Amino acid sequence: MLPLAMPLNDDTVSPGFLGFGVFVALLVALVFLIRSMNKQMKRIQAPREADLKQQEWERAQAAKAAGGPATGTRTDAKSGTKSGPKNRPDDDTGRTDGGGSAGDGA
Repeated sequence: MLPLAMPLNDDTVSPGFLGFGVFVALLVALVFLIRSMNKQMKRIQAPREADLKQQEWERAQAAKAAGGPATGTRTDAKSGTKSGPKNRPDDDTGRTDGGGSAGDGA
């Protein structure tokens, strides 16, 4: 049977209250850093995929209306057909106003 507590001698090392205090201070600092990071992450306004598809579709429509080649289309090497946005992109937001990009003040 193993003894429940090891007897203290010169070779036994114990962190004591100082080690515990440093550990708690590191935990408190970590909590504040995580809160600060979350605030900064909420401020980032990255475009969503639906917004990017909508912009690509709008560029293609503008190029088609101008009579030039549509940007965002590519030719399939096997069939020789062009692929790209043909209609409004499928998004589940139902928005047709062009989205809410970072520069529109929304």
